[in-house]
Amino acid sequence: MESIVVKESFKVTLLDTGESFNCTSQQHVLSAMSKMGKKGIPSGCHGGGCGVCKVKIMEGTYHTKKMSRAHVSIEEENAGCALACRVFPTSALSMNVIGKLQKNILKKTK
Repeated sequence: MESIVVKESFKVTLLDTGESFNCTSQQHVLSAMSKMGKKGIPSGCHGGGCGVCKVKIMEGTYHTKKMSRAHVSIEEENAGCALACRVFPTSALSMNVIGKLQKNILKKTK
């Protein structure tokens, strides 16, 4: 018998801009965010080591994979900070972009 993996999709809202996008439970938030069509979303190692995709989750549930403590301390993680490349939603999320990610997400388009 074949097992079927159900990929739930959750709405992720960027509180900074009011924009939202869908992200599956099997997809990291950075990957889904890059499909929003914004140019220049910083995307480094995709392994939790470079720290360019830092976000602060304000509402919702998620799980993370290992992240560099040089970029996200235990205290920050406990306060909802994480690297978007290591965040997998388990419910709808509301978040703010912080650090290097802010520059490009909040950039005004002409």
